[in-house]
Amino acid sequence: MSVYLITGATSDLGFELIKTVVKDGDKFLLQGFGDESALKAFCEENKIDYTYYDVNLSDSEATDKFVEDIKSTGLTPTHFVHLPALRVVNTKFKSFDEERFMADMNVQVMSAVKICKYIMPKMAKAKFGRVLFMATSYVLANPPKNTGAYIMAKNAIVGLMKSLASDYVSNGITVNSVSPSMIETKFLAETSHLIVEAAANDHPMKRNAQVNDVVPAMAFLLSEEARFITGVNLPVTGGSVIE
Repeated sequence: MSVYLITGATSDLGFELIKTVVKDGDKFLLQGFGDESALKAFCEENKIDYTYYDVNLSDSEATDKFVEDIKSTGLTPTHFVHLPALRVVNTKFKSFDEERFMADMNVQVMSAVKICKYIMPKMAKAKFGRVLFMATSYVLANPPKNTGAYIMAKNAIVGLMKSLASDYVSNGITVNSVSPSMIETKFLAETSHLIVEAAANDHPMKRNAQVNDVVPAMAFLLSEEARFITGVNLPVTGGSVIE
């Protein structure tokens, strides 16, 4: 039996990942902060054993309570997938919004730190774990202009991933991240269609990534077959970044 703890589960990526990895007997601890109706309907229709937590991860106290709620289940997650982020706001650095940046750091980074402080020792004791973070191709090459807050948060996520991979490499735990190029999802709802179209036109494949381009890579890194891969930030870019 696998126990999946997925934050950002109501996102397009989170929802599709659940559909991809679910097997009979698995349990899912799912956090979201949006419209969960489609996710709940899918889980109930397919008789998935799940618990849903509506948590605002920008609120430190709410995150602390969420961790306590996870503890109270008595379950040790075998897989942890961390997907949440505030939507990208393209802003010149002279107008940098410190308050919003700190909120995004809470959502992306500090929530992951708090969750990992609890689950990593549990995974280490069990001698098994799969941890996966969502980064971005922007950390692999020159980022687009006016995205400083997003880039700083994502670099912090990659730093956390590498640190945890190093700390727990001898405990049967793999820790990785994926760095996709722009994905056409509801996450882009507040991004100008001109920016989205320009990204597609500038891409070597003349299109942006789709959810089903990225989720298979995520599922692989969570699988038993990826047991010898840890500390990797995997580009899923369609050739827009080549390392």
